[in-house]
Amino acid sequence: MAKIMLLEDDIALQEIISESLVEEGYEVTCCSDGLEATSMIYENHFDVLLLDVMVPNMSGFEALKYIRDSGDMTPAIFITSLQSIEDLEVGFNSGCDDYIKKPFEIKELLLRIQCILKRTNSSCVVDFHNGYSFDMSDGILYLNGNAQKMPLKERELLKLLLQHKQHFVSLNDIYETLWGDDEPSELSLRVYIKNLRQIVGKERIVTYRGEGYCYSNE
Repeated sequence: MAKIMLLEDDIALQEIISESLVEEGYEVTCCSDGLEATSMIYENHFDVLLLDVMVPNMSGFEALKYIRDSGDMTPAIFITSLQSIEDLEVGFNSGCDDYIKKPFEIKELLLRIQCILKRTNSSCVVDFHNGYSFDMSDGILYLNGNAQKMPLKERELLKLLLQHKQHFVSLNDIYETLWGDDEPSELSLRVYIKNLRQIVGKERIVTYRGEGYCYSNE
């Protein structure tokens, strides 16, 4: 289930967009303040950001620039009534991936989100430079070019950490991804982390004790 953060201060429109996305199977977090949005994005991981521009305290443009400057490259779509080429230029210069002008059809927004998610999840092989590599598109681990068996939860955990490399992933997000509505197992998670470190290198998975983990290739 892809997670979407929606920044929109028109509450009626916010509800329409949110309800439509939930009906399509997305998990949606809403806010109506640019400063609040930056805090939410810092504390959680999202797959797509939908950002209105003219919002209180910090505009969508300013919020995304702040997010990008912090190193977060989560795909972002601006939704705005601004129409000029100059506004479009500011939007893309602040780091957006797409731009949709109000008024718009919900179906168009859904297509743009699907396109971004498809592009994000397209074939990308991560080479750990120790004989192991991992294909993000199909979740297959390779050793010297040969496919390796890998437990489902370890595969999903590795993919999650790689999708957010250089960024902290909270325990709550990990538990939700691996166990969903089932009871999570802290002990099992520790075993998965230990096994992944044997694959990617011990130093590459950083522990934030009691809070979560981060994959770092630096």
